[in-house]
Amino acid sequence: MIRIGPAGTGGSSPEGFRLIKDYKLDAVEVEFTYNVWMKKDEAEKIKEMNKRLKLGLSIHASYFINLNSAERPKVHASKNRILKSCEIGHYLGAKYIVFHAGFYQKDTKEQTYENIKKEILELQKTIKKNKWNVVLSPETTGKASQFGDLDELIKLKKETGCHLCVDFAHLKARYNGKIDYDEIMKKIKPLGHIHAHFSGIEWTAKGERRHLITEKKDIKELLGYLLKYKIDITIINESPDPLGDSVKTKRILEKLK
Repeated sequence: MIRIGPAGTGGSSPEGFRLIKDYKLDAVEVEFTYNVWMKKDEAEKIKEMNKRLKLGLSIHASYFINLNSAERPKVHASKNRILKSCEIGHYLGAKYIVFHAGFYQKDTKEQTYENIKKEILELQKTIKKNKWNVVLSPETTGKASQFGDLDELIKLKKETGCHLCVDFAHLKARYNGKIDYDEIMKKIKPLGHIHAHFSGIEWTAKGERRHLITEKKDIKELLGYLLKYKIDITIINESPDPLGDSVKTKRILEKLK
């Protein structure tokens, strides 16, 4: 099954959630990218309302995260930001907690992986202790300087039990427009349900520059491969018009089916 929904737009109020459902969309990602602005009681009210709407909910945690910082206070602050999103996500009924895990900086890729793996395992202990029903989902990233290529995150999933968020636009930017969908689909097919992001993307030699409106040809290309490989997936659109592009994606999907 392919589920589709926007990032942010409409995902901040009961009215917004109902609007998303009125457009016949399936999911929404709540944005806590600058701060966790939602309170527990508000989250619980939306969770109760969503029992009727049945939207798949996820959260994008803070942009200010680096689990591989050489400065321990920054790692500690990063983990606290993730955990705050996990707490509210639990009361909201969101499953996936998406975040960019960190930067390589002066470390090797192997050392960065081990450092981030250690912090993920510690985060999961806290999540389990608090009985929060959420899943950590580090995201594929759009720059070569950032931890988060697809192979790293698949390995992290296998070794820690976390999930992952596959951002197809980021992968395209990370490799300067070179994206092999057949290879990607073969890698993600065995993983079960995939939480994903998509949009148009602009990049430079260093990778991702900014998100763009999602072109119809790019939507058709991605959906074609997802249907070919029968991928079970939720696609969250992160373009400058996430609601409009989600509706566009849903309509294209219906025609392709």
